[in-house]
Amino acid sequence: MELKSTSLGKHLAQHPYNRVQLLHAGVEVSGDKHHYIIPFNEILAIRCKRGIVWGELEFELPGAKVVRLHGTEWQETQRFYHHLQKSWLDWSRDMSDVCADVLRQQVIAIEQAAARDQWFQASRLAALQDSIREAFASLPLPLARLEEFEHCRDNYRLCLKWLEQGPAMALRCNQQWTNNMLEQHKDYFDTVESSPLNLSQSRAVVNGENALLVLAGAGSGKTSVLVARAGWLLRRREADPEQILMLAFGRQAAAEMDERIRLRLRVEGIRSWTFHALALFIIRQGSKKAPAISALESDGPARRALLITQWRQQCSEKKPQAKGWRQLIVEELGWDVPEGEYWQDERLAQRLAPRIERWIGLMRMHGGTQAEMIQLAPDDLHDVFQKRIRLLSPLLKAWKQALKEEGAVDFAGLMHQAVDILQKGRFISPWKHILVDEYQDISPQRIKLLEALCRQNRRTSLFAVGDDWQAIYRFSGAELSLTTGFTERFDAGAQCALDTTYRFNQRIGEIATAFVLQNPYQLKKDLNSLTKGTKKSVLILPDSQLETLLNKLSGFALPAERILILARYHYLRPSLLDKAVTRWPTLNIDFMTMHGSKGQQADYVIIIGMNEGKDGFPAAARETVFERVLLPQPEDFPDAEERRLLYVALTRAKQQVWLLHDPGQPSVFIETLAQLGVPKVHKP
Repeated sequence: MELKSTSLGKHLAQHPYNRVQLLHAGVEVSGDKHHYIIPFNEILAIRCKRGIVWGELEFELPGAKVVRLHGTEWQETQRFYHHLQKSWLDWSRDMSDVCADVLRQQVIAIEQAAARDQWFQASRLAALQDSIREAFASLPLPLARLEEFEHCRDNYRLCLKWLEQGPAMALRCNQQWTNNMLEQHKDYFDTVESSPLNLSQSRAVVNGENALLVLAGAGSGKTSVLVARAGWLLRRREADPEQILMLAFGRQAAAEMDERIRLRLRVEGIRSWTFHALALFIIRQGSKKAPAISALESDGPARRALLITQWRQQCSEKKPQAKGWRQLIVEELGWDVPEGEYWQDERLAQRLAPRIERWIGLMRMHGGTQAEMIQLAPDDLHDVFQKRIRLLSPLLKAWKQALKEEGAVDFAGLMHQAVDILQKGRFISPWKHILVDEYQDISPQRIKLLEALCRQNRRTSLFAVGDDWQAIYRFSGAELSLTTGFTERFDAGAQCALDTTYRFNQRIGEIATAFVLQNPYQLKKDLNSLTKGTKKSVLILPDSQLETLLNKLSGFALPAERILILARYHYLRPSLLDKAVTRWPTLNIDFMTMHGSKGQQADYVIIIGMNEGKDGFPAAARETVFERVLLPQPEDFPDAEERRLLYVALTRAKQQVWLLHDPGQPSVFIETLAQLGVPKVHKP
């Protein structure tokens, strides 16, 4: 059956189509120069219209497309339309039964996925949505028509809802599942630690995303959550003890974690590792050679003596080296250099040794060739950096030679070897779950090791706790962007936060939080305190009042209450403390640097040296070319890392903080804190 335009209608319409023919399951429209077959499964609607004289047939297609036939005799148009409409609707009813079966099966899959007794992971949601898309693509009817058929409508709407609102639907399932878990296992969350876990801690423990970063502010119970997570995996039989890997950033932290697991979980088989211990284990399992870690790594004086000896030898034997080193020390470090054989100056050598040690360490962490390192330098630093690399190359060579003679590797070499073994598939990971403490201290080398382990088995889950507000180890290679970019780095990565601190009061928390969040690069999170505090919980005080302050503390501080005196550098330790044992025998006083205080807590904290200048705080930002090229770039915000360092110092205190400064040259942080509402007082 077909319909044609009349001769006059064709002439007046001047339209590309003037003929339509009904096919088995579609129509063919054509003209003198055009030919178009439209299957029924592309037609959304068919309309018949009457003009002044002639008829018009219109086919609506997906994508807001319309195909029209003009200039047909009206009576013939009506007859063709009614016949075509019946054929199209009969075909549609038959096809709707096929759609109903496909949608019914898809809804069963959705309901089964939502009803499973486990966390609805983002990866599972992605797979489910792919399944829905495949089901939609397999339907013989256009999706826009499914609402017309009652036996398709509800199931189609449910599938569409999971497709368009998938994260919200999964969140609803996870909230319900979490509530059920917290109710069913209330005894576990009440007893796994010395005090019951709070709601945000419990929710973090049961969160089942394959890669999860728990943002945890100071004193919010990061380690408690990590230990409880290990216990939860065992309780749910998601892993055997030997399948859980716990990682810390130092031997002491790992030992403390082991002790917590032993006391709280009463289980054997879970062991905490440092990243270096993990790397050593991987190398020993995946290589015929069993490397030893160089004694130089644990012997700082010997390490620095080796480097200084080589430095002196280079300067004494090669004039260009001596000239280059003089230029580096004067121009980049700003130090005074003696005339003549300056490298024999013992004081200068001892002062330079830690710097050389640090630069060699950066080169070893990079692990590439000199040419690869030089390529990292921006154009304005390229020539200078190349000269500096040439100065250090002989020392790096001497370092490698010392390792070779010892038959050992350093920490950087250890990490490189372990990653290489993993990438070559010579070590098969036995761990299903990796738990990492203090994730904000992660470095590019360590992240490569983690990624290699997770990449080897896609089902390996990563659970990390950390606080980007406490990222203060950039000088050792830690990179803040690895924390703030966690969800982008790991497939389907997610994050949650702990919202309660058990250490400092609300006033200390308000000041510390407002101060650190002035940096827009820091992740925002709430941190509530269990105690209120007063306006005097944080005070700004002249540094001349330190002795008076300690006198006052001796009147009310209990012997069991700890007092921490913190400074930017070790050498700023007040001489007043030399007589503290006899002057204030009842006071429990400790002095340490702000970096050293991380992980510590005290009832009272006194922060000294809040001044500007060379030895002030924030420290004068003077980085050498080595740091500017080989270290991760800091955020584009003034004193970003020093701000986090002050946050660490402030949040060591449970009850009260005093910030001591020289009123004649106060730190820029003093005025900032005053603007945030910290009172300035003349006496304690």
